Amino acid sequence: MLDTHARKYVQPVIQRSADRLLKLGMTANQVTVASFIIGTTAGLFVYMGLPWAGVLVLWLSGFLDAVDGSMARATKPSPFGTVMDVTFDRIVEISVILGVAFLYPDIMWAALLLMASIVVSMTIFLTVGNVSENNGVKSFRYQAGLAERTEGFIFLTAMMIFPSAVLWITLAFFAVELFTAGQRFWEAKQLLS
Repeated sequence: MLDTHARKYVQPVIQRSADRLLKLGMTANQVTVASFIIGTTAGLFVYMGLPWAGVLVLWLSGFLDAVDGSMARATKPSPFGTVMDVTFDRIVEISVILGVAFLYPDIMWAALLLMASIVVSMTIFLTVGNVSENNGVKSFRYQAGLAERTEGFIFLTAMMIFPSAVLWITLAFFAVELFTAGQRFWEAKQLLS
């Protein structure tokens, strides 16, 4: 929801960063890989008891993830770049969920439910993107929903910095992901029937 509706407010900063990196000779795919490497350390940091370091690298990774998309649209988007971007985004999220789950093994079951809900929501998202006509600037049809990447980062941040509420935050994230999957499934029925 925030990615869809608030992007216009931060896009100028993202675009300036994309333009600078392009002038330095970097490619969108290089920034995607950098975002991935930085982001996957978030789970390690939280597991090591450094949650604020985890939060910092998670959000830096997310910023670079937005920058790489602007870079790709300003040059020639690569289909493999899209595959890398979507795959690496999920691995970054999984790294945080695993870091939290291993740090607090009592919530492992909730973390598994959360990851299952992300798989279902992303399956619908990617399938609809594949079987429907693209209607936007991204490389495939983008289905907005209650939980987009920024909402996920807010939940992941809360999971890292509020240990006393980590179970309830994880379960709330799970519920929001399930709701989003339902939204996307209903939209798919309307769009594709």
